[in-house]
Amino acid sequence: MAVLRFDAVEKASSRKPVEVISPLERPSEYFGKKVFNRTKMYKYLPADVYEKLIDVIDNGAPLDRSIANAVAKGMKQWADENGVTHYTHWFQPLTEGTAEKHDAFIEHDGKCGMIEEFSGKLLVQQEPDASSFPSGGIRNTFEARGYSAWDPTSPVFIMDDTLCIPTVFISYTGEALDYKAPLLRALRAVNEAATDVCHYFYKDVKKVRSNLGWEQEYFLVDESLYMARPDLALTGRTLMGHSSAKNQQMEDHYFGTIPDRVQAFMKDLEIQALELGIPCKTRHNEVAPNQFELAPIFEDTNLAVDHNMLLMSLMKKVARKHGFRALLHEKPFDGINGSGKHNNWSLSTDTGILLHGPGKTPEDNLRFVVFIVETLMGVYKHNGLLKASIMSAGNAHRLGANEAPPAIISSFLGKQVSDLLDHIEKADKSDLFKIDGKQGMKLDIPQIPELMIDNTDRNRTSPFAFTGNRFEFRAVGSEANCASAMIVLNTAVAEALSNFKTRVDALIAKGEDQTSAIIDVLREDIKTCKPIRFDGNGYSEEWKEEAAKRGLDCEPSCPLCFDRYLDKDSIKMFESQNVMTEHELKARNEVKWETYTKKIQIEARVMGDLSMNHIIPVATHYQSQLAKNVQNMYAIFGRDDATKLTARNKKLIEEIAERTQTIETNVEELVNARKVANKIEDTREKAIAYHDTVAPKMDVIRYHIDKLELVVSDELWELPKYRELLFIR
Repeated sequence: MAVLRFDAVEKASSRKPVEVISPLERPSEYFGKKVFNRTKMYKYLPADVYEKLIDVIDNGAPLDRSIANAVAKGMKQWADENGVTHYTHWFQPLTEGTAEKHDAFIEHDGKCGMIEEFSGKLLVQQEPDASSFPSGGIRNTFEARGYSAWDPTSPVFIMDDTLCIPTVFISYTGEALDYKAPLLRALRAVNEAATDVCHYFYKDVKKVRSNLGWEQEYFLVDESLYMARPDLALTGRTLMGHSSAKNQQMEDHYFGTIPDRVQAFMKDLEIQALELGIPCKTRHNEVAPNQFELAPIFEDTNLAVDHNMLLMSLMKKVARKHGFRALLHEKPFDGINGSGKHNNWSLSTDTGILLHGPGKTPEDNLRFVVFIVETLMGVYKHNGLLKASIMSAGNAHRLGANEAPPAIISSFLGKQVSDLLDHIEKADKSDLFKIDGKQGMKLDIPQIPELMIDNTDRNRTSPFAFTGNRFEFRAVGSEANCASAMIVLNTAVAEALSNFKTRVDALIAKGEDQTSAIIDVLREDIKTCKPIRFDGNGYSEEWKEEAAKRGLDCEPSCPLCFDRYLDKDSIKMFESQNVMTEHELKARNEVKWETYTKKIQIEARVMGDLSMNHIIPVATHYQSQLAKNVQNMYAIFGRDDATKLTARNKKLIEEIAERTQTIETNVEELVNARKVANKIEDTREKAIAYHDTVAPKMDVIRYHIDKLELVVSDELWELPKYRELLFIR
């Protein structure tokens, strides 16, 4: 086995960059080449069908099934011209990945032959087996029927020889079995609520869009080294491994020169992503060795989520072509930074970005403050739920590790915006605004005209930071589906905006001036959501104590965090905004608890296997070599000289014996803890048991294995070490 390790290292070090042939066109010329976008729609669809489909996409008009055949015919023609032979409904089940079943464009022709066919019926709806995907009890094993239904707002695209149709995935009873269906409902809710509030300031606003710009962090590891690490291959992270003497402490990797092999991979990935309509913008080295980032231009949230899921799949495929494995786990290596997926979120209309300030008029300025404060209201009221939306077994290793946002949701606004809100809250209302003849109302908010994009420093310890014209939700994990966080955030903001409008309208109905009513409610909300605002060091112990005093959710246990989905306020929010029912929420929590349990279970089994079949045999073999050396020394030298000369080896023999015994004992306890937990029928209680009794045993075992790595002969150690894994050669 040791030979495998060194062969893997030698193979990795001899890798050369894969040559990537760049298209002759500029990126703008091949962008969307493999996407049935509006240009393709205009070319391949009849004019009336094109207009109806655009109305569906832009204005949310009901999809007229009468046009489905014409759309399918146009898609089929385009697909044929691109060598496509199959089609699939591409959806996002509750597995954190994507799913697809490929069907060929063939049917019997009735004459013992075949014809190629693609109808509107096949485009609009299919019937995958729902019982084979996580459902949390919504579907029984014997109730297999489920439906995938076309989402026209996310364009169809081509992968290899297959036409991929983005769809929702619902059960026979209409309940959501995926991420897209509730996301679309959440986007509709925030559109309706935000549009209503916009009408206080701009009567002509027709629609509000939720925008998302994700920043995908990831690691690259040589494939040969990856395959020599069973823990990486089976769990996505290293369950053991002592820190390299050099890792990220020199701070020389961040924004450093990109290695040639990585550059070739990035170039290949970007070309393929751009052809699929993913607007890749930024690439760079991240903080940890072998860690990198890709970020696109902002898009509509639904499309951005689809593009991120597509990119993660594409990234893994392209990485293997270049002799790498892409690691998307939030914490693949201990002792260095993990990977996140910052979600930059904003709201915009056809007239501009609602979180952008300052404006040229008092109405613009007041609009800016309203949308900032109501976003904070949503985050404050549901801070525990927002944390639950990004919690996972992987992300739990990263959050609060002095490298990522803490497991407490707070918002950083910067001095100017914070001072502005404090001014509005504390100033005498009679002095806050005044009427000035024909010019109308003038707000007494001197801070507003000074606001500029990026007018403040960033707080890298803040999970939800305002960064000029958007909020950056930094706690989302690198492997996660962005939709989980976006469902909660958009629904929470929709609820806050709806509540805001209800209270403002009530004051107006009583005869109060509209602007005065808005400011009255605004001042109440500024005071209410003040506990969520924090501009200090989120990593400090003092903040944990302060956050608890403020009533913020400080629960660190992943299984217990999921409870927030079933709080009365959470259920009320989701149901009032028509995003998810209580039944759907309960089912999703069953999936979350079960997924957490399975991930820890797999890790525990892998650790037990590696400990007993790799680590202990290697350590005891080295111990035997040391013992033989001691015996030989006594045979050659006299007792007195040999006692002095063998002191170090005796000490090592004793240390190895103690650590292997501790490992063996804890592996036995780990197995027993799993057996006890596995007998628990309730999924929530089982997840809690795995968190409280199984995971801690793994930490103890790892500690002693990592210590053994430092003393066992390097030529005997079977697993590639961090110094080999973390530096691309």
